[in-house]
Amino acid sequence: MNLVFLGTPEIAKICFAEILKTKHQVLAVVTKPDKPVGRGKNVVYSPVKTLAIQHNIPVYQFNSISKEGVQILKSLKPDLLVLVAFGQILSQEILNIAMPINLHGSLLPKYRGPSPIQTAILNGDAESGITIMKMEKEVDSGDILLQTKIKIEKEDTTESLFKKMASVGAKTLVECLEIIESGKAVFKKQDQSNATFTTMFTKENAVLNFNENVESIVNKVRAYNPTPTAFFVLNGNQYKVYKAKQYECNFDIKNYKNGEVVIANGKQGLVIKAKNGFVEILEIQAPNGKIMQAKQFLNGKSIQTGIVV
Repeated sequence: MNLVFLGTPEIAKICFAEILKTKHQVLAVVTKPDKPVGRGKNVVYSPVKTLAIQHNIPVYQFNSISKEGVQILKSLKPDLLVLVAFGQILSQEILNIAMPINLHGSLLPKYRGPSPIQTAILNGDAESGITIMKMEKEVDSGDILLQTKIKIEKEDTTESLFKKMASVGAKTLVECLEIIESGKAVFKKQDQSNATFTTMFTKENAVLNFNENVESIVNKVRAYNPTPTAFFVLNGNQYKVYKAKQYECNFDIKNYKNGEVVIANGKQGLVIKAKNGFVEILEIQAPNGKIMQAKQFLNGKSIQTGIVV
């Protein structure tokens, strides 16, 4: 089949690379416009654009595909539009050009929207997955072709679960292309009454509140790794937390305030009281510092016990 691939970040590149191994023909790639990054404002290509150039595939970058891309996509006459983390809403006119299929990082109708991976970890889910669906104008509401479940381990972060989804998603997407080409595709409507929705997370969401339960705090650390990164403020300084776990001990929680630093030394590490127990901070980053094991960090830095964050 002839297809146009629409996507931008690393997960899209992984899926794109898997498609390139097949007999299907990628007529063109559509990806977000280049943006200058860093202090030097150097222009960096998206992962998908970089791979497309390596394979001599035409690349289109529209500020608004629905305004600028209709005629170009029509002229290509694709059999399919394949979307993976494209990041723009498609108009009905675009959706009518060819069958549009999209990869989404949850078991729809659960967790529609922009942050399904983070939300699953934040909620402490034991399972997530990949959904391949036919796109409709309403976000993530289309008929489902195929779903693949993925186990969420207790130590999974958004970064590690993302990597699992990229690998599984790429293979699931290629399987769907084969099903569609064979003419055996069967699309199942979503149960709209069971739909749940996610939102974008910002730095404001990532502050750790030690009035919450231990599980909620640890899940927040996992969900916001690598971004926007969970943090707490101590003596006016912001400390980012990349890894944490429940601290098992016989301390009486009634003797400590929520947010109180209970242990802080290079031998035992950093432990803070939460609502129903104690949280051990395992990986930490001080302002202008590097990510370190908390015990290693405390060998060179002093955090006073008894202080409340």
